[in-house]
Amino acid sequence: MGKIRLTLACWDYDRTRPLQEGRVQVEGVELTYLPLRVEETFWRMLRYQEFDAAELSMGSYLLSRENGSPRFVAIPVFPSRAFRHSCIYINTESGIREPKDLAGKRVGVPEYQVTMATWARGILQHEYGVKPEQMRWFTGGEEHPGREDKIRHDLPENIDIRSIGPDQTLSSMLERGEIDAVISPHIPSPFVRRSPKVRRLIPNFREVEKEYYRRTKIFPIMHTVALREDFYEKNPWVAQNLCKAFAEAKRLCEESMYEFSALKYMLAWSIAEMEEERQIFGGELWPYGLEANRHVLETLARYAHEQGLIKKLPDIKSLFAPNTLDDFKI
Repeated sequence: MGKIRLTLACWDYDRTRPLQEGRVQVEGVELTYLPLRVEETFWRMLRYQEFDAAELSMGSYLLSRENGSPRFVAIPVFPSRAFRHSCIYINTESGIREPKDLAGKRVGVPEYQVTMATWARGILQHEYGVKPEQMRWFTGGEEHPGREDKIRHDLPENIDIRSIGPDQTLSSMLERGEIDAVISPHIPSPFVRRSPKVRRLIPNFREVEKEYYRRTKIFPIMHTVALREDFYEKNPWVAQNLCKAFAEAKRLCEESMYEFSALKYMLAWSIAEMEEERQIFGGELWPYGLEANRHVLETLARYAHEQGLIKKLPDIKSLFAPNTLDDFKI
């Protein structure tokens, strides 16, 4: 029997590049790797299910599993993780000095259900005592007008949420003071050009995020990899083979990063940075698999439930293809 064809949409990460370049093969699979931006991948997969497998927002995946549409099944591979204390930006004339000052303020977010925003709201609630219902929410494009939610949600009535105008963007509204803050995975353009009207809410985010990890052991998961359920049902063996290939690609990346004979990246102190991260994280910085990530996944699911994005807390095991949760033993 020949190889089956599989189209995978996933961003151009260092930890997945061996898959993209063909240095790592998926057993039994002829792989087409599409290195699309995550926003495009999510849109096309959630709206039109264009790919056999794709990188997918973990928050949107939780909603799709509860709603039963679109129908996906994930593998415990997490190509994107990021701390989120750094992603909250404020207008300098808003009167906001610290996180608790967000209560009663107008806060922009590209889409309410995106994983980044779910983590940020959870952190604001549990670390700083500011609940989502204490803020007024505005959704829309960060830099381009007309952005819409990729997946529907049914929020509690106590969430004050509205879309911005069809010609507006969150970045321009933030700079003009039409909203007080923005929670964004991208650095807003006014901040990039050093507008005096926009700054980070937590300027010392690096120190804050390190302390947060030491205390909670949470390095927030942003994305997973999901297969269309119809594809998985026809080819269940592909899920495990994909897991193995992603893990091998990550191993090659890690091996390459720690070759210290020369600076591989255009960062003067990259060696010192890597050594410090090894010290902070101890074991593996970027683990795959369910059990190594159970605490982080359960925290994200709890935040999504508290925020009204999902109505029931899922059994975390039920989110992933059953044949990816165990390894064979010799």
